[in-house]
Amino acid sequence: MKKLFTNYNFEFDKNEKKLITSFCKQVLKQTEGDSKFFAESKAFKSILDKLNSNTDPVKLTKDEKIRFVHQLEQNVSFINKEMNKSWFLKKWLYRSLLSQYTNLLEKHFKD
Repeated sequence: MKKLFTNYNFEFDKNEKKLITSFCKQVLKQTEGDSKFFAESKAFKSILDKLNSNTDPVKLTKDEKIRFVHQLEQNVSFINKEMNKSWFLKKWLYRSLLSQYTNLLEKHFKD
Protein backbone atom coordinates (compact mmCIF):
# COMPACT_ATOMS: atom_id res chain seq x y z
CA MET A 1 0.00 0.00 0.00
CA LYS A 2 1.34 3.42 -0.95
CA LYS A 3 1.75 6.22 1.52
CA LEU A 4 -0.67 9.06 0.98
CA PHE A 5 1.63 11.78 2.23
CA THR A 6 5.38 11.70 1.89
CA ASN A 7 7.74 13.86 3.86
CA TYR A 8 10.34 15.64 1.74
CA ASN A 9 12.08 17.35 4.65
CA PHE A 10 15.64 16.17 5.16
CA GLU A 11 18.12 16.95 7.91
CA PHE A 12 21.63 16.60 6.55
CA ASP A 13 24.76 16.94 8.65
CA LYS A 14 27.65 19.16 7.59
CA ASN A 15 29.51 16.46 5.65
CA GLU A 16 26.39 15.33 3.84
CA LYS A 17 25.63 18.91 2.83
CA LYS A 18 29.15 19.23 1.41
CA LEU A 19 28.79 15.99 -0.51
CA ILE A 20 25.38 16.93 -1.90
CA THR A 21 26.59 20.42 -2.79
CA SER A 22 29.56 19.08 -4.74
CA PHE A 23 27.33 16.48 -6.41
CA CYS A 24 24.83 19.16 -7.47
CA LYS A 25 27.62 21.36 -8.83
CA GLN A 26 28.97 18.41 -10.82
CA VAL A 27 25.54 17.68 -12.31
CA LEU A 28 25.02 21.36 -13.15
CA LYS A 29 28.36 21.51 -14.98
CA GLN A 30 27.32 18.54 -17.08
CA THR A 31 23.75 19.61 -17.84
CA GLU A 32 23.68 23.40 -17.82
CA GLY A 33 24.52 24.07 -21.47
CA ASP A 34 22.13 21.53 -22.98
CA SER A 35 18.49 22.46 -23.47
CA LYS A 36 17.44 18.79 -23.18
CA PHE A 37 18.37 18.88 -19.51
CA PHE A 38 16.59 22.10 -18.60
CA ALA A 39 14.41 20.44 -15.94
CA GLU A 40 17.39 18.73 -14.32
CA SER A 41 19.37 21.98 -14.27
CA LYS A 42 16.45 23.82 -12.72
CA ALA A 43 15.93 21.13 -10.06
CA PHE A 44 19.60 20.94 -9.09
CA LYS A 45 19.95 24.74 -8.96
CA SER A 46 16.99 24.80 -6.59
CA ILE A 47 18.50 22.05 -4.41
CA LEU A 48 21.81 23.91 -4.33
CA ASP A 49 20.07 27.15 -3.33
CA LYS A 50 18.21 25.37 -0.54
CA LEU A 51 21.42 23.81 0.77
CA ASN A 52 23.24 27.15 0.67
CA SER A 53 20.47 28.90 2.59
CA ASN A 54 21.46 26.92 5.73
CA THR A 55 17.92 26.19 6.83
CA ASP A 56 17.18 23.00 8.71
CA PRO A 57 15.42 20.89 7.64
CA VAL A 58 15.98 21.14 3.89
CA LYS A 59 12.59 20.99 2.19
CA LEU A 60 12.67 19.47 -1.27
CA THR A 61 9.83 19.16 -3.71
CA LYS A 62 8.78 15.77 -5.03
CA ASP A 63 10.35 16.51 -8.42
CA GLU A 64 13.66 17.59 -6.86
CA LYS A 65 13.81 14.49 -4.70
CA ILE A 66 13.03 12.15 -7.59
CA ARG A 67 15.60 13.75 -9.89
CA PHE A 68 18.26 13.84 -7.16
CA VAL A 69 17.75 10.21 -6.12
CA HIS A 70 17.74 9.07 -9.76
CA GLN A 71 21.01 10.88 -10.52
CA LEU A 72 22.60 9.57 -7.32
CA GLU A 73 21.58 5.99 -8.14
CA GLN A 74 22.94 6.37 -11.68
CA ASN A 75 26.20 7.67 -10.29
CA VAL A 76 26.47 4.77 -7.83
CA SER A 77 25.91 2.22 -10.61
CA PHE A 78 28.51 3.97 -12.81
CA ILE A 79 31.08 3.94 -10.00
CA ASN A 80 30.39 0.24 -9.38
CA LYS A 81 30.99 -0.54 -13.06
CA GLU A 82 34.19 1.50 -13.06
CA MET A 83 35.45 -0.19 -9.91
CA ASN A 84 34.81 -3.66 -11.36
CA LYS A 85 36.97 -3.04 -14.42
CA SER A 86 39.72 -0.93 -12.85
CA TRP A 87 42.97 -1.57 -11.05
CA PHE A 88 43.85 -1.10 -7.41
CA LEU A 89 44.53 2.66 -7.36
CA LYS A 90 41.33 3.64 -9.12
CA LYS A 91 39.33 1.27 -6.92
CA TRP A 92 40.91 2.81 -3.86
CA LEU A 93 39.99 6.33 -5.03
CA TYR A 94 36.41 5.40 -5.88
CA ARG A 95 35.75 3.36 -2.72
CA SER A 96 35.25 6.32 -0.36
CA LEU A 97 33.01 8.16 -2.81
CA LEU A 98 30.93 5.04 -3.36
CA SER A 99 30.52 4.47 0.36
CA GLN A 100 29.48 8.10 0.92
CA TYR A 101 26.89 7.97 -1.86
CA THR A 102 25.45 4.63 -0.73
CA ASN A 103 25.30 5.79 2.90
CA LEU A 104 23.43 8.91 1.80
CA LEU A 105 20.97 6.84 -0.23
CA GLU A 106 20.41 4.36 2.61
CA LYS A 107 20.10 6.94 5.37
CA HIS A 108 17.83 9.53 3.74
CA PHE A 109 16.33 8.26 0.51
CA LYS A 110 15.48 4.63 1.10
CA ASP A 111 11.78 4.01 0.49
